[in-house]
Amino acid sequence: MGQFEMSSQKIGIVGSGLIGRAWAMLFAAAGYRVQLYDILESQLSLALQELDKDLHGLEEKGSLRGSLRASEQFALIEVTTRLEELTRQAVHIQECVPEVLQLKRSLYTQLDELLEEQTVVASSTSTFMPSLYSEGLKRRQQMLVAHPLNPPYFIPLVEIVPAPWTSPQSVERTHNLMLTIGQRPVTLKKEIQGFATNRIQYAILNEVWRLVGSGILSVADVDRVLSQGLGLRYALLGSLETAHLNAPGGVADYFQRFGGEISAVSATYGETPNTKEDRETLEEIARQCEQLVPLESLEERRVTRDEFLTQLAKLKKLFE
Repeated sequence: MGQFEMSSQKIGIVGSGLIGRAWAMLFAAAGYRVQLYDILESQLSLALQELDKDLHGLEEKGSLRGSLRASEQFALIEVTTRLEELTRQAVHIQECVPEVLQLKRSLYTQLDELLEEQTVVASSTSTFMPSLYSEGLKRRQQMLVAHPLNPPYFIPLVEIVPAPWTSPQSVERTHNLMLTIGQRPVTLKKEIQGFATNRIQYAILNEVWRLVGSGILSVADVDRVLSQGLGLRYALLGSLETAHLNAPGGVADYFQRFGGEISAVSATYGETPNTKEDRETLEEIARQCEQLVPLESLEERRVTRDEFLTQLAKLKKLFE
């Protein structure tokens, strides 16, 4: 299977929306048998149509992952409306239902009665710590979070987040599984609200909100700080390795030199902005964003983003 490991093992996916379909393509690209679950036959029929179109579209562009042809990957994907069928002989189930805690609790209560001993259930949630929906369940040691970044097909990072009771074996198996499909997992030692990606992402969003809201920078310029500056570094190096390279004596030297300045600047950040209630700043940011990318052009811009990420991934491989 080229760089990935071919497998005839079964993967279950709960939810046939955008993220569920992306996971289906990732697992099928690595040769896994995929079973997609949803409550409506009509939703599953639509999902199969979208998957067929997306796989062949990627193949035409030369962006299809794995060594199997699009038709071969599509043949590995089947659907069901029965949870008991989904859980049968599955080594892994990837949950992709909407971000509604009560919905997740209800689903996991059902899965708890059906799961086999070998199955790990991973949620794609970006919102809920795994303890919030797995507490008290018999199979809770088999449950964790495997949070992808959107779009998962083009961004390889997956955050693996265990609940306090998740077994080390479940964490290790999920980590290894992500590697077999070409993703790049990071494992949190314990759960924390926002995981890692969103905690870092929200820190950036809070500061760019303050900079635009204070009239210091325009939307275009504050985004350019990332796209033409920091983001170019971070496409190859993380922030700590960047600091490590930016001082003669490495990262310890860097923080000795600049630690005081970092603390002084950080002390000026002020309160965390209320991005939901600050309508004035939100309206100004939205106005400028829509000047840059009109709402009717969002899909076109998303396509450009995905094509860029595909080419960037190819470039990164040259440096790995």
